[in-house]
Amino acid sequence: MLALPQLLAETGYRPDEPVVVGLDTTSAIVLQASAGEQLGPDTLTYTASLAKQFTGASAALLVQRGLLDIDAPLARWLPELPSWAQHVRLRHLLHHTAALPAESQIRAALATAGQIDWTSQAVLTALATCLTLPGVPGSEHAYSNIGYICLAATLERATQVPLSTFAHQELFAKLNMTKTRFWSGPAPAPPGATPFPARPAPLSVGDGGLWSTVGDLLRWNQALHTDELGISALLHSTGTLDDGTPLKYGWGVAVREHNGYTVHSHGGAWPTLTSKLVRLPTTGQSVAVIAAADGIERMVTLTDRLLDLLAADIRR
Repeated sequence: MLALPQLLAETGYRPDEPVVVGLDTTSAIVLQASAGEQLGPDTLTYTASLAKQFTGASAALLVQRGLLDIDAPLARWLPELPSWAQHVRLRHLLHHTAALPAESQIRAALATAGQIDWTSQAVLTALATCLTLPGVPGSEHAYSNIGYICLAATLERATQVPLSTFAHQELFAKLNMTKTRFWSGPAPAPPGATPFPARPAPLSVGDGGLWSTVGDLLRWNQALHTDELGISALLHSTGTLDDGTPLKYGWGVAVREHNGYTVHSHGGAWPTLTSKLVRLPTTGQSVAVIAAADGIERMVTLTDRLLDLLAADIRR
């Protein structure tokens, strides 16, 4: 059995900080929570940027069905944006190479307009006031929440339904992820969610907006390993810059090496909440962690340690 309290202490977590860990060893599911009752395997919690792989998966389904071309210009779907949208391709959004304005610029535009809430529509309206881009699309990798908000809006126009509806019908319901959902308000959180973050979560969808549980996240990783949706290869296909330079980022999923083995992963963070979902594609073993605590670095350290434990099982 996993000695969770000791491992949490070694990676910098205090005994009073709620953490729930899920391990899928392929032969068994191990679910453990730290001290306190604030978090458990079925606790519905905000997972921030873990949303991106579900946005990417929704895009992959549309590509698979011939309904979306990732080489199409963003202007094809969001014609209200300035002329630079003709030069941004959907693949640029997927791989964070679109050279979109920084969040600080968008927040300044929102403030000028008297807009308080960070919603998808508010962000798109603010983006439309940015007449130039800070760089050349396709020339460098720069992580962008704005890009995934644009991608989600594109998917909604392609399907003519909200992303929350499409993802529920095509992902969550089909995979028995019974608690997972995208949430765009108007309430700050979906029914049954806890714990609430110290600051209300953004109401944008695509970059974030995902509320889930450790149990559901492990189920998602199982489905990716067995390719239940037929999109696993596409979801984990890494992008390139326009000059051919390879990237380590797929369709909302990072693809990296750790101690000699390939890892598919992504994290999420918002004040007082962090999350991480990791999978070893060669074996299907995976790790899901949600903490009601800040600290991205210690979350990465914790999940890497858990990966090492799983890898040790492989070598036995």
